[in-house]
Amino acid sequence: MDKFLSGRVAVVTGGTRGIGRAIAERLLREGASVAICGRSGETVARAVKELTGTTGGTVFGEAADISKPEDVRRLFQSVDQRLGGLRILINNAGLGIFRRVADMTIGEWHRMIDLNLSGVFYCCREALPRFNNSGEGYIINISSLAGKNAFSGGAGYNASKFGLNGFSEAMMLDHRYDNVRVSCIMPGSVDTEFGSGRGAQSEWKIAPEDVAEVVMGLLRMPQRTLVSRVEMRPLKPPK
Repeated sequence: MDKFLSGRVAVVTGGTRGIGRAIAERLLREGASVAICGRSGETVARAVKELTGTTGGTVFGEAADISKPEDVRRLFQSVDQRLGGLRILINNAGLGIFRRVADMTIGEWHRMIDLNLSGVFYCCREALPRFNNSGEGYIINISSLAGKNAFSGGAGYNASKFGLNGFSEAMMLDHRYDNVRVSCIMPGSVDTEFGSGRGAQSEWKIAPEDVAEVVMGLLRMPQRTLVSRVEMRPLKPPK
């Protein structure tokens, strides 16, 4: 197999399960060294153990709450020490709480905005100077179709993902001449545990591995070309 990411170091936030886990595994199979994070040390340790031995690169994990700048700083310092120069950042960690505005608490609002939007900023802020050191880098933000399509009960989540899409596009414009590429992937319904309570997992949904496949396609693009936004939908949702 062509290990086209051999020698590359990647960070995947929220990499212990679901989309992040699928992306981390695929990066490893393509030869990258991968750092994952999650809020629970136990969950991170279990994911690292399961991913260890995946054909390809080295995997490292650390508990970190990316809604906290100090945790993000510590995570990236650990990556420097354990894996070396960063080249790829996958901002995947996210939270969805689905309530009408009148029913949403201030705490729930902040949890979504702090993780889904501010956390991405904190990670990018750490990654960008490291990319400058290596001469190039790629940031892929896992957003959602909820970042362009509002729905009832989704105000907080919609706000975080609309914001993430705008942030991603502006960051691309800021840093495209620094050899930093920025892409935003916007999946529809994905078959994961995310947002449990809005519907059981179903075969009609996008598989996490499908999102990982799109990530690989973006990373394979020639350096001269940038795919700035990808929308993904299930082919046959329930009518």
